[in-house]
Amino acid sequence: MAVLETIRVKLGIFITVLIAVALLSFIIDPSTLQSVSSSMSSKYDVGEIDGKAISYTDFQADVDRFTTINEIMTGSSVSNEETQISIRNAAWQSLIDKHLFIRNAKAAGINVGEEEIVDILSGVIDSPVITQNPAFCDENGVFSPALLNDFVSYISTDETGRLKLYWDYLIESAQTQQYYDKYYSLFAQSNVANPLMLTNEIEANNNTFDVEFVMVPFGYVQDSTIVVSDSEIKKYYDAHKKFFQQPASRDIEYVVYEVVPSAEDIAAANEDLVKVYDEFAAAENMKSFLLANSDRQYDATWYKAGELNTVAKVVNDFAFQKNASVSEVLTNGNTFYAVRVMEEAMVPDSVFVKYVPATSENVDSLLNTVEPMWITQVPGFEDVMTAKKNSKVTVGSLTFEVVDRTAPVAKKRVAVLEKSAVPGKETVNSFYSKANTLATKSAGKYENFQAACTEEGVYAHPVNRMLESSSRLGSIDHTKEVTRWAFEAKVGDVSNIITVDNNYFIVAALKGIHKEGYADVKEVATQIENVLYMEKAGEKKAAEIAEKIAGKGTMEAIAEALETSVSTKEGVAFSSLTTQGLDPKFIGAASVAEDGKICGPLAGTVGVYVYKVTGRDTGAFYTEDDAKAYDAQKTQYTTQAVVSVMMEEGKVKDNRARFF
Repeated sequence: MAVLETIRVKLGIFITVLIAVALLSFIIDPSTLQSVSSSMSSKYDVGEIDGKAISYTDFQADVDRFTTINEIMTGSSVSNEETQISIRNAAWQSLIDKHLFIRNAKAAGINVGEEEIVDILSGVIDSPVITQNPAFCDENGVFSPALLNDFVSYISTDETGRLKLYWDYLIESAQTQQYYDKYYSLFAQSNVANPLMLTNEIEANNNTFDVEFVMVPFGYVQDSTIVVSDSEIKKYYDAHKKFFQQPASRDIEYVVYEVVPSAEDIAAANEDLVKVYDEFAAAENMKSFLLANSDRQYDATWYKAGELNTVAKVVNDFAFQKNASVSEVLTNGNTFYAVRVMEEAMVPDSVFVKYVPATSENVDSLLNTVEPMWITQVPGFEDVMTAKKNSKVTVGSLTFEVVDRTAPVAKKRVAVLEKSAVPGKETVNSFYSKANTLATKSAGKYENFQAACTEEGVYAHPVNRMLESSSRLGSIDHTKEVTRWAFEAKVGDVSNIITVDNNYFIVAALKGIHKEGYADVKEVATQIENVLYMEKAGEKKAAEIAEKIAGKGTMEAIAEALETSVSTKEGVAFSSLTTQGLDPKFIGAASVAEDGKICGPLAGTVGVYVYKVTGRDTGAFYTEDDAKAYDAQKTQYTTQAVVSVMMEEGKVKDNRARFF
């Protein structure tokens, strides 16, 4: 009984917790528990800014907001991958501004008050967010307070809330921009060069020297007597550790099977074109015919010689030969064409037009009130290009008056029947089967993968230090799935088949993992060893040269002893270390050497130097204006580095690549 009592007392709390968890499992839905657990895990965070975790849910909400703003600004809900990346970057930058930059600006004593915001939004304080916004500028691009007021008045009548969303965005952007302007001004105004500093800078840039020297290169043969120990590598690593910071990355090898058309697929494409060739040559409704039978649809564009090269050179060459009508079957790679010249005419490249809605009353009088503008060929408005000067033409819902036009040139309307060979089902299956064979033989292990590559006669492409943001392997885009696999796998793992755009089958193997932070000394040992080897090689070479030239009193005698010749360089300036084709170490040492004295040996970057400064000169080519311009460049560089320094100090972690 005593033992049972002891167990009851000591384990009472533990048993109570177990019972509570069991009861909760009946009360709370398991998916809810999982959701709570997920929200508490950094695995589901897209990043961290100054200690604040940014969850995927919160970030996606910001992305949705910026997507709507982009739709309002562009007038289109259509977006490609490039636009989506831009939107996500804008959303992330807004979080950086909110949780890092503005907080730091306020800590520095900077503030943007409500009255200041009112002045910005009304145009009293010039802010490009407002005064350069096309929505608030007249036809001449000049800011119009009236247009701004009209926009604000419309907000309350917009039931969708989109205008209010956009207006809030403008307020936020204008306020943020004002914080940036003030903070950058703080840096610019505090970066002052006093007269003494300017004088020293001018003198340093105007002082030059002439020098004679001999240089003995290190050469490329490795010196086996020079040894770099592990302790020396570790000592160097500890002293320079900050230079070995690294982002998380992975080393992989991958085999790619590109799905390309077989000979049978190519022949089938040719046959498909030949079947409809006669119909193409005689078709009256070319638009409908190509819509049903061609990979390329008809467009009424007027082309001049050379412009159809964007389709294929063989197409352009036929279309613009004399008396061209209908071509034979033309081939370009795996694509087949037939070309038919539909019309020929003299057509200008640009026309100067006025236009008004075709439904307008008194079109002629209304056209007199419109300013003309130059336009080039626009799909659907080709007839405007062929209209005569001072004539009117109605296209769709618009009536155009041609005021002027450029000199007409010979152009043609061309119909192109196009058939490209695409891999058939059997072809796709054959490439998949090859990839499957490799994956099966690898059985998830790198050693098997290597053996299978040799057995199958395929090349494994190496990729070292692949970042988590990578979405490209060689020339293959959209390989994000490979990157995600690599960052979740263990060293030595081999993937299953990863399909990319239905055009590539990839099997990848993970060779190495580089964690974020400081690189392990083993990872950078070779790099450090090379640095230390060169230092030791320089010291040894310098000692050997010192022995050979001992007692030599002239540069010529030294050159003879070293079996080389004397080189000269005039007008060397210390302020231009990287622009004179000389070793920076040599320039630095020679700039402070005693005139007329033989100095060295000096171990430089590529060899050992013995040198003598033969003269100095003070010019006047570097002026006070040059010095001030240089200081302004340094100030600009400083301000450009502000946010990146803040992000480093704020330990910003950007994990968006895990999700997008």
